[in-house]
Order: sequence, then structure tokens, then C-alpha cells
Amino acid sequence: MTDITAADSDWDRQLADGFAVLLGRPLDAFDAGAVYAAEVDGNLLAETGFRQEPAWVRPAALRGEESVPGLWVYDAGRELPRFDAARSLFDFPAGAPGRDALPPAFLAAVGAACFRPSLIRGADLAPLVEEHGVDLADPACRGAWSVYFARLVSDGTLFGALVAALQTGRGPAELLEFEFEPEEEVEESWREGLAGVAHPELRHHLGFFCTEGESGLMPVDCGSTGHRLDGDGCAGVMGWEDGYGQLEVNVVRLSEQVAGPHR
Repeated sequence: MTDITAADSDWDRQLADGFAVLLGRPLDAFDAGAVYAAEVDGNLLAETGFRQEPAWVRPAALRGEESVPGLWVYDAGRELPRFDAARSLFDFPAGAPGRDALPPAFLAAVGAACFRPSLIRGADLAPLVEEHGVDLADPACRGAWSVYFARLVSDGTLFGALVAALQTGRGPAELLEFEFEPEEEVEESWREGLAGVAHPELRHHLGFFCTEGESGLMPVDCGSTGHRLDGDGCAGVMGWEDGYGQLEVNVVRLSEQVAGPHR
């Protein structure tokens, strides 16, 4: 286990305090025993074909041994967000193109492993792909599957999900250099809350998620507006989106059914 230095611990505290400003309450007010996930959604994933990117279905990715390279989500990003195929959800809709290229026995096994019709966790899909010798990256299978819930790599805690969603990294040097003017683009009430964030670069970084959605993202209460897993016992914690419908980032508390493992 990696030792946590005093400096690391202090920075995590600063991050947690900043996250509390965005959530409107401290992180310890949430259920510490729950599993939390950060996901990326929006039209950008469909328009770029990312939901059917072959990297999602590499056996090693489905087993959780390697991450899936992400999209260039933020212009200020020095590296792409990474996605967790094993803990993401895949959709195998009935009647989809490409299903005819898949063995009936494999489709039957997928159907039996789904936690609800057509939805299966990547970790539950991994052994089926290997058992049936299926290559889901084969162009003949295109359309048979897509990523339904594109989960970012995190550790399952609320803190980890927020680090992934907001792309803060785990140290000051990992903060992104967003090009926007907080004094002009961050709504006044958010500026007042963020004023308590002592670290100027962290304050600037978090301000990017408190805009009106033009050059940055705007906060959304995904607990009331809904999210992809709204009907599966999962609760939205917080979300952010741009003003054009291209990008959504949500943090969700997963139900036991969705978090798995599937039995």
C-alpha cells in the first residue's frame, strides 16, 4: 500500500473542501459505505463513435487489467480521462445490427448475465467473450453492442468519483489550466462559495464547473433531472454539462444491483 504523506493528506483535504462547495455539503454527509461512480455522457460520445470504440471490448479491458483511453473532453486536458470497461455497462439491444454475426449461445449467455434486459457489466461480459471465443471488436459485430454507462476509472468512493469527474488529479501539478474568466463567467453565488478555497489554481479549476455552460460546464442536480441509471435504484449526486448538449459528467451512487458483482 502506498504511504500517504502529510502533504498528500493536506491536498486531499483541500480537494474535499472544494468538492463540498460544489455539492453544498461535506463529503462525510454522504453514505461512506456506498459505491460511487463518475460517468461521461452526452452527444459527443455518439457523434465520435466512442460508445462503440473497439478498445472497450479488448479482453484485458473487460477484465479490468487495462483502462480505455478517453475522449479529449476538456480543451485544457494534458491527458485524456481514462475509462473502466470492467465496471462500465454495456447494452446488447434486441434486433440491433451486428447481432447476426454473434453465436446464438453467446447471446443467450449474455442475456442470462444481464442485471436487467440488455444491460451487462463489463466484468460479467469478460468471461463470456473468452468462453465463446468472440471478438466484439470485429467490424461484422458493429452495432450489436454499445457502452451504455461509460464509467471513469476511480476507486468507488465519493471522493474518488469526484476526482475522476472533475479531473483534478491528486496533486496541484495535475490541475488543468482552463482558459476562462471566473470573474465574468462564474455565477456570483458560486464565486462566494469558492472564495473559501485557499489554493488559487484549485479555485480556478473548480470554477470551470460553475459557469453558464459556454466556455465551461454548469452544475446540474442530476438527482432531480435524472440520469441513465435513474430507474435502477441508483441516486444522482451531482452533474455538470455544457450548454450545447455535447458533454455531461455525472457522479452517481450505485445500487447494489448495478455495482455488482453479478450473481
